[in-house]
Amino acid sequence: MIAQLLKKLNKKTLPNKYFFSPEWIVLGVNNVCNLHCKMCDVGTKNLESNFAQNLVGSHPINMPLELIKKIIDQTAEFYPNAKLGYAFTEPLVYPHLEESLTYAKQKGISTSITTNALTLKQKASFLAKNNTEVFISLDGPQDIHNDIRGHKKSFQKAVEGIEQLLEIKPNAKISIFCVITEWNIGYLQDFLNFFKNYPLQQVGFMHTNFTPQHVADFHNILWGKHYHATASNMDEININNFNLDKLWNEIDLINQLSYQFPVTFSPEITSKEKLNEFYNKPQQIIGKSCNDVFTNIMVKSDGSVIPSHGRCYNLTLGNLYTENLKSIWNGSILKKLRTDLKTSNGLFPACSRCCSAL
Repeated sequence: MIAQLLKKLNKKTLPNKYFFSPEWIVLGVNNVCNLHCKMCDVGTKNLESNFAQNLVGSHPINMPLELIKKIIDQTAEFYPNAKLGYAFTEPLVYPHLEESLTYAKQKGISTSITTNALTLKQKASFLAKNNTEVFISLDGPQDIHNDIRGHKKSFQKAVEGIEQLLEIKPNAKISIFCVITEWNIGYLQDFLNFFKNYPLQQVGFMHTNFTPQHVADFHNILWGKHYHATASNMDEININNFNLDKLWNEIDLINQLSYQFPVTFSPEITSKEKLNEFYNKPQQIIGKSCNDVFTNIMVKSDGSVIPSHGRCYNLTLGNLYTENLKSIWNGSILKKLRTDLKTSNGLFPACSRCCSAL
């Protein structure tokens, strides 16, 4: 509790001199995905957005084994309590996954995998052996999910993987996250009911992260010189198609029900009016500040480091081929970003619908 209070005070009063360690080292281990999701710039092949560039804009396609071992070594040396998050683009198809996870375990570093779970069944034994926490992204019941993901058996294969992992390791840490879109509104309770008997750590519903062009344009007038923003995740999503009355009723009902695992919504929206504001007034900031610039950094496959994770600005903080994690975490570029965020009252205009805006 004292540590959390000190961190909060540090963020508020001295953002340019942050004295605490990162909690996550996020890894962009590859630039390929085996699905084609409707709500994702990578899936829709819009490679011009910050989000897509952060995920697929670097080379080589796969992070070299020697680089990921260097990251693990430096994490163990400088930040042994930080977790390594294999997150982008689809880590289960990363060719050095097993060797790097084994190496991280030998170094005493905790690991997690964020995955679409298409090939989870094949990897379940190894993930169980390494005590790797698994975060699975699903988009609703079977037919809804498969349509959104562009694969007629992606849901079934994910479930097979979950069941295989639980069979091998009944206490495996598995969480499921579902992005709310126009296509799965009205099916969220059905989705929960499907998994109600699974021993999950959590099911989290995430409101769509999106940046309309007019929000990006306004942001760039103020901050574009240093933190250029682009429209993002708007190619196939039409906010006008979100049935917000139905969504609010569903959120309200789910919040009254009880499951054997925690069920969360991010952000937590407390009224129908706030829900309407979130989707129809994206220029209005929801949240007070970005927490992730004080907890996360992401390493791309070419060794370059960006703030937070794939949804942040395509801002190079440094490169692990010429610097180390500690110098980058305490470096001038990240210090300036934290200070500029404070100047902008905690969030930039283009941060208005980011999952890190708390």
